[in-house]
Amino acid sequence: MRLKIILLIFALFWGVLIVRLYHISIKSNFYYEKLAKENIERKSYLKPVRGEILDAKGNYLAVNRIGFSLSLAPHLSIKKGQLKQAIETLREYFPDLNATVMERVYRRHSSPYNHRFIKVIEFVPYDQMMRYYAQLSMLPTVKIEAETKRYYPYGRYAAHVVGYVGRSNRKENAADPVTAKVGRTGKSGLELYYNRLLEGELGYVISKVDARNRELKVLDRKEPVSNRSLKIHLDMDLQKYIYDLLGKKPAVVIVMRPSGEVLAAVSNPSFDPNLFVGGISVKDWKALQNNLGHPFTNKFINAVYPPGSVIKMGVALAASREGKGILDEHEYCKGYITIDKSKHKFRCWSRWGHGDVDLRKSIRESCDVYYYNKSLKIGIDKIAKTLRQIGLGVRTGIDLPREYRGIIPDKAWKRKRYHQPWYKGETVIAAIGQGYDNITPMQIARYTAFLATGKLPTPTLAAEIDGKKVKPRRVKIPFNPYHMSVIRQGMIDVCNDRRGTAYKTMNQKKTGLPFLIAAKTGTAQVVSIPQDVKKRVKEEDLAYFKKSHAWITTYAPAKKPEYIITVLVEHGGHGGSAAGPIAAQIYRWLYLHGYIRGYPPPKPSAEQNATSDKKPQETPALRMDQSGTAKQNVP
Repeated sequence: MRLKIILLIFALFWGVLIVRLYHISIKSNFYYEKLAKENIERKSYLKPVRGEILDAKGNYLAVNRIGFSLSLAPHLSIKKGQLKQAIETLREYFPDLNATVMERVYRRHSSPYNHRFIKVIEFVPYDQMMRYYAQLSMLPTVKIEAETKRYYPYGRYAAHVVGYVGRSNRKENAADPVTAKVGRTGKSGLELYYNRLLEGELGYVISKVDARNRELKVLDRKEPVSNRSLKIHLDMDLQKYIYDLLGKKPAVVIVMRPSGEVLAAVSNPSFDPNLFVGGISVKDWKALQNNLGHPFTNKFINAVYPPGSVIKMGVALAASREGKGILDEHEYCKGYITIDKSKHKFRCWSRWGHGDVDLRKSIRESCDVYYYNKSLKIGIDKIAKTLRQIGLGVRTGIDLPREYRGIIPDKAWKRKRYHQPWYKGETVIAAIGQGYDNITPMQIARYTAFLATGKLPTPTLAAEIDGKKVKPRRVKIPFNPYHMSVIRQGMIDVCNDRRGTAYKTMNQKKTGLPFLIAAKTGTAQVVSIPQDVKKRVKEEDLAYFKKSHAWITTYAPAKKPEYIITVLVEHGGHGGSAAGPIAAQIYRWLYLHGYIRGYPPPKPSAEQNATSDKKPQETPALRMDQSGTAKQNVP
């Protein structure tokens, strides 16, 4: 036994010795060989030039301004005044430079082990630098390098679509080696969603250096992959027209083809993305934060609103799946309903009621009672299932970051969220787009495209990614063709029947257009109306933040849909009167600019006829040249 113990100790001793010998002689050799190699070789990375973003007509939405950075030589003595002298030399050429900031940056990166020039000024515009380039390049303490800076020519017009580039943080640097070297990354919009594409790939130069880290010879070089461009479907002429048309109204407008190609997406008010490129000032940031219009929020995908009556066609489709002729049954509207033995009145928007109502009339006149009764017959779970299937309460899949899902509630959702049962009263208000219902304007535009064609598209901004075309995606969802036909006819009536909720603003005489528009209006309440109020206060008499949101979602031409236009005016009141005129003017712009063809020239609109006897007037953002061609009149 003793002999075994001695042999075991002997074996362990030699085992440890052999392992240690292996580690020192072989494994550590790789480590020290790597260190030795780093002592004679230096790898410098070459930054790629960020790709540009263009609209459908080739207008540049995001470009790179050419300029230069300024760096100071390492090991400049602070005590002897060498650093101060070098900084003052730069300020002689560029008086606006901040000496305190330059000194702080230099001190932060200065080290006895750092033998590289220290960048103290990140960007000087090309035209400013070229005046003094020859003189500065002769200074031994100054190094000039080519640099680019992101610039957005259209500024606030497309800020929520294009987004912006800003300084990267530690988390972003750790996740992406290109970002870590460039120091900037996409922060929002397309700049963020397609950041990996736009930023390109790093290049490098491997150089042989001496003991003082001075370059002796270039051993290897790989050029960076740059200028990966992104072309999108947006038409900036249309985008600018809509933005100017809205003025100061907090609103959202989306113009889309039924296939999902987004031609314009305006979230108003907006902001200037150029403020963020070099780092936004505290003053500008506070101004954005304190603006009650929320200019920094991308309202077409990052804000949710009660949809109001624009959801009613989806509820009708849910009823069409239940068989037994539920959707074909007429309902009688006396202005309200009660549920079971409750005395609580769920009122229609029309105090006097609509009388006998069928599906077509329910859409044309937006009868609430019709949908109250249908919803009680089919239940909230079946309504929610259908609405989600046709694009409401689910992400649209648009190529923009952080899209909200919204809420289309059902019994399970409420049980999970509030730990409470679902009540019938909640079903009827959900059926008219109130209560817990909250969706994004982009979802409504997508849902409208489905109503127009029977196919649910994925909204898309990108047209070409690095030269490769992007194919639109659509999914056909089957419903009863007869019911779909009646729904579409009801939407045509909304604009073209005298009893339609948008007739006053969107009939053909008013618009002067040679084709029909199909639409659905919505007036989404933001405050409840007490039961003891017999007569509703008019929207125009309410305080601003108590006014309803005004919706209209449309497609045209009605018989052969080519475009979807969805408009939401925050606290605008009635959808037909507040949002309808905006949609009508956009259709007129599209027609005058050749987007809709195969029809005779448009007639003067009602407003133009009313003013023709006084003085010829141009539309707010359109003018006609001598040849009769419509041109945009943007300041």
